[in-house]
Amino acid sequence: MRWTCPRTMGVAWMLTSALSACVAINVESAGSHSAFTCEPVTLRMCHGLAYNTTFMPNLLNHYDQQTAALAMEPFHPMVNLECSSDLRPFLCALYAPVCTEYGRVTLPCRRLCQRARSDCYKLMDIFGVSWPEEMTCSRFPDCDETYPRAVDLLPNAGGTGRPPPSVQRDYGFWCPRELKMDPELGYSFLGVRDCSPPCPNMYFSRHELALARYIIGGVSIICLAATLFTFLTFLIDVGRFRYPERPIVFYAVCYMMVALVFFLGFLLGERVACNAAAPGSFRAATVTQGSHNKACTLLFMTLYFFTMAGGAWWVVLTVTWFLAAVAKWGSEAIEKKALLFHAAAWGVPGALTVALLALNKVEGDGVSGVCFAGVHDVAALRWFLLAPLALAVGVGVALLLAGIAALNRVRMEIPLEKENQDKLVKFMIRIGVFSVLYLVPLLTVIGCYLYEQSYRPVWELTWVQDWCQQYHIPCPFQVERLSRPSLALFVLKYLMMLVVGVPSVFWVGSKKTCFEWASFFHGHRRKEWSMEVLIMLNRENNS
Repeated sequence: MRWTCPRTMGVAWMLTSALSACVAINVESAGSHSAFTCEPVTLRMCHGLAYNTTFMPNLLNHYDQQTAALAMEPFHPMVNLECSSDLRPFLCALYAPVCTEYGRVTLPCRRLCQRARSDCYKLMDIFGVSWPEEMTCSRFPDCDETYPRAVDLLPNAGGTGRPPPSVQRDYGFWCPRELKMDPELGYSFLGVRDCSPPCPNMYFSRHELALARYIIGGVSIICLAATLFTFLTFLIDVGRFRYPERPIVFYAVCYMMVALVFFLGFLLGERVACNAAAPGSFRAATVTQGSHNKACTLLFMTLYFFTMAGGAWWVVLTVTWFLAAVAKWGSEAIEKKALLFHAAAWGVPGALTVALLALNKVEGDGVSGVCFAGVHDVAALRWFLLAPLALAVGVGVALLLAGIAALNRVRMEIPLEKENQDKLVKFMIRIGVFSVLYLVPLLTVIGCYLYEQSYRPVWELTWVQDWCQQYHIPCPFQVERLSRPSLALFVLKYLMMLVVGVPSVFWVGSKKTCFEWASFFHGHRRKEWSMEVLIMLNRENNS
């Protein structure tokens, strides 16, 4: 017989107790369990008892018999020395309980626990093993029967050699211990509280993620340069951009901030979007959720607010065009409503941002390195991304078409000089091209979101199917459909979120802009020089 010194056994107990579930047994809920299968008992300590089938997870929340066997190791010397005839059936009642008919669960009797503890207490003290808190005898029903009871045994479960009956049921998703989080953080994953998705991403490899990040980082630089150019052009000559085209400037500012956040995400990598792994606590790297990470919260607030504000300023732009084309409002009349436009375009995104913070819907995005909403939460994706963007597109397109129809009616019905006719046609073409350049990327983003929210449940089920054995959790029951996402879909989504800000360059791109930048760099900002430039531009337009 091999003996182990008390100090070694004490250390072993501390290590294995970290593997075991440290939750107290809920006596009230022990009347039934949703066992997904009955399986043969493989624990050597539990061989030779009155039953040969068990179910997992057991009463101590071990996901499989391997984990349960590791947690039982400290009790092996006491069982081998036979300090009590009640110890082995009591331990097996907790670590490998009998698989009962209809999934009914019964706990061992309190007297069985008390006898096992009193008989082996001194020997446990010699080996440095303490009685676990989750095995406190007061937690068990007050009775005095052996385990298992006669009524607990399934027909043909007493070692007849016949295969154990199958009691298969869907056990749902169980959070692996590597992904468990502290309860006060308010995390959730696949409907399970105190759980978080693996990071950097649960679908793609690190090589794929590195490629995606370089693409997103490169396009974010292009978008940042384009929108910054638009904003600086506005600052050079503020009076040039009056209503109804002034909202284009604020629209460019919004997507400039969006591009800046994605570029920061490229530089930060996984440092903000992911919680670092803690191997000593058996925790893997997980996705950041909630507002406890200040850097993640700041990135989320900036990215989500300006994404929604960009859509809001697009709606304001179509409203101003509608007022100018249909209602025949002048620039001064529209400008008087500027305060109302600002209140709506900044206030609504601000309210949505605050609502998401209050609902704790902030999530790290391991693909782009930023923090956003709806990355794993389908409800947040539907109500805080799809709904606002779809509403903005619907309202904007309706107002845009009404304005273009009104301008076309003016061109057809009211006789104008050829010069004014050409200007009106050019303006309509300019509006149309700008709108197409804006709507195509935005509609692509909405299409990606619709596809993602439709297939997300299948992707998640496939991920559980792929990783259930490695994580030692119940595998899905009766899987009918498996599917994995394509990296191209996610990359396309991020690219279109950035490209949607580039059309602002199209609006300011003209000879007049070139002359303004040339005069800015040469320091010629005299009024007379500007007037000469305008006269020259008019001559070129007439020729």
